Amino acid sequence: MNRSTIFLIGLYLTAIVAANLLVAAFGPAISVWCAFLFIGLDLTSRDRLHEAWHGRGLVWKMAALIAAGSLLSWLLNRNAGPIALASFVAFAASATVDTASYHLLRQRAYLLKVNGSNVLSAAVDSLIFPALAFGLPLLWPIVVGQFVAKVAGGLVWSVLLGQRMQMELEL
Repeated sequence: MNRSTIFLIGLYLTAIVAANLLVAAFGPAISVWCAFLFIGLDLTSRDRLHEAWHGRGLVWKMAALIAAGSLLSWLLNRNAGPIALASFVAFAASATVDTASYHLLRQRAYLLKVNGSNVLSAAVDSLIFPALAFGLPLLWPIVVGQFVAKVAGGLVWSVLLGQRMQMELEL
């Protein structure tokens, strides 16, 4: 496994654990901020890992990564259990959508395929996570706010990670 992949795994786990613990501590109101800062990063790093793992255990590696993020969240704060479980289910569903849409866009430019797949996976995640974490009826301002924040955060992170990976290729 190369340094870029290890870096992306570390980023992914740090971001999901931070998001889960913050939402567990502060509730729905902070979830939009976490969506921008951390979940946009996870959606984008997942696409980079898709590139690294394609044809080499992508499905089981991504499943293990999603499970590890939820398990770490729960181990660090047992009270975060319901948030970690909601995160696990939402990420599993959105990862399925992301993988399929990213694959369909695989011939496109980097920013288009990453952000195109992020829009779809952010929609899935933004519906499932609040429903499971905060219950029904859905808190529509949170759902819409999370969706917008994930897409915007994913765009920012796709540019930053794209630049980092390009610099690595030039070395």
